[in-house]
Amino acid sequence: MSHPPHFAVSSPSTSVVVTPRSSFTVINHDSTYELDSKTHDPTRPPARPLVLSPTMEAEVLNQDEAAFSRYGGDYVEEPTPRSPPERQKSLQIPSKPEKDPNMVNWDGPEDLENPQNWSTSYKWLLTLICMLLCLNVTFASSAPSSVSLRIQAEFHISNEVSDLITTVFLIGYCFGPLIWGPGSELIGRRKIFVVAMILYTIFHLGQALAKNIETLLVTRFISGFFACAPLTNSGGVIADIWDPERRGLAVSMFTASVFMGPVLGPIVSGFIAESSVTWRWVFWVMMIFAGACTLTLFFLPETYAPVLLARKAERLRKQDPHKHEHIYAEHERQDWSFAGIMKRTILRPFHMLFMEPILVLVTVYLSLVYGLLYALFQAIPVIFIKVKGFTISQTGLIFIGVGIGTTIGSAINVWTSRRYPALIKKWKGFPPPENRLISAMIGSPILVIGCFWLGWTGQYASVPWYVPAISTIFIGVGISSIFMSFLSYLVDTYLMYSASALAANTIVRSGVAAAFPLFTVQMFTNLGINWACTLIGLIMLVFVPAPFLFYRFGPKIREKSKFAPCIDLFIAKELAAQDKQQKEKQETGSQLTV
Repeated sequence: MSHPPHFAVSSPSTSVVVTPRSSFTVINHDSTYELDSKTHDPTRPPARPLVLSPTMEAEVLNQDEAAFSRYGGDYVEEPTPRSPPERQKSLQIPSKPEKDPNMVNWDGPEDLENPQNWSTSYKWLLTLICMLLCLNVTFASSAPSSVSLRIQAEFHISNEVSDLITTVFLIGYCFGPLIWGPGSELIGRRKIFVVAMILYTIFHLGQALAKNIETLLVTRFISGFFACAPLTNSGGVIADIWDPERRGLAVSMFTASVFMGPVLGPIVSGFIAESSVTWRWVFWVMMIFAGACTLTLFFLPETYAPVLLARKAERLRKQDPHKHEHIYAEHERQDWSFAGIMKRTILRPFHMLFMEPILVLVTVYLSLVYGLLYALFQAIPVIFIKVKGFTISQTGLIFIGVGIGTTIGSAINVWTSRRYPALIKKWKGFPPPENRLISAMIGSPILVIGCFWLGWTGQYASVPWYVPAISTIFIGVGISSIFMSFLSYLVDTYLMYSASALAANTIVRSGVAAAFPLFTVQMFTNLGINWACTLIGLIMLVFVPAPFLFYRFGPKIREKSKFAPCIDLFIAKELAAQDKQQKEKQETGSQLTV
């Protein structure tokens, strides 16, 4: 089994500017990874940032074990892998690779083929399209929950089988990221969007016209498989078009839209469930919504820079075959063999999951938190229908509290990132990843409070309904802030391997979340609402110290990692050495003066 490369590093004196959301941008250039700099060289391709979404997808171009470089300094692969201590001790200054004049590049800031040079209003239009697509596919994950009783009655199935309607959709989320992420790097983002959304829309027919539960479950799984394409690639589109300085608000709005989808599902389906129409209208509404969203793709161009540069190279060769005979784009020379794709998309995530303690612990925590979100779709009806006497439509409105909370959580994450410009300057572009954990430190205890609050106020009919309803805001705040914080932490920790880390996290998390609806109702019925929420709250309480412990001991754990570059640790050693030299000079000067 191959190992991550040993990186030799040049002098990090050049200041590197990165986005507060991702703090890391990559582009495949001369077989290197390159970081975004304010002193942008127009002869180079624009840096492509690594942007998160709550569904854990990150966009990294060419994740092979190549070099990792930045303006003013290159991280170059050594011929043999080394252990982490040896890697930290043997840092060297390599020579900078020469540019290939035959490789196609952007023609400076006036090149409108470069998505980074598009107008701000057009960028916002594309951002809104991505938000709408993600709102749609996450809406579909929870929408059928309010009509499960009607489906049970028509198909004569048990509660457990009806819960599979949500479960199989989330299982589709487990497999989709392994296809759509690499697919967008191979043929571009727009083609993936179009193919996936069209098929996702068509397979709603099987759900709306299903004559038995088997047909409904199979088509739900296939829809989930295609539905995760926008979740996987929308963050990449935002990364393609927005520069680091203006990307923060776009990412925040995108994050809020992803969390709002599951919240809107029970609200809409609740009113359909109480109307005179059949339950099948839930799926007809989903199909109409999906079709309308698919039509917006006519306004979404290709934004993936390597594919656009490949098209540019092909156009130049056709215009003047003799003059541009040797022109090429870097994307055309990537290893897109089956073995290469398998290695960096399917095998590496599982390799990391077994090798990296940070990834394992974060994945366990986020899986439980994500499972709690989908458990709410089963638990809230138990509380507000059976105990509070709500109707199905009134119960759906309770999810508004979760939506408010997740929006507040996203705002908290933005607020805690406000000091990143100063950290970037201090750490020469690579702040310690542990600085990302501040919002999780706030959100983890809030989530525990929300769980206990919901259980012990939802148990008793004498407690006014709005008391447990307010607790859902706290739960939403905790879920959102924990997600954004820890996913950002994984990105900053693993850098060029973060896409693999997040893919592993996504697969496990979606699988765990798929299981939660299968036992939530039974747990709340048998244990009681109070003790069921107490059990969940105690489990979450165990993980409350997690962000604090990672903040304290994270650097030591990362130093032993085979996948974490730990650039901040090298910079810390360099800064300490510079301080020591400065003090020695001052002491020597004082002695000479005396």
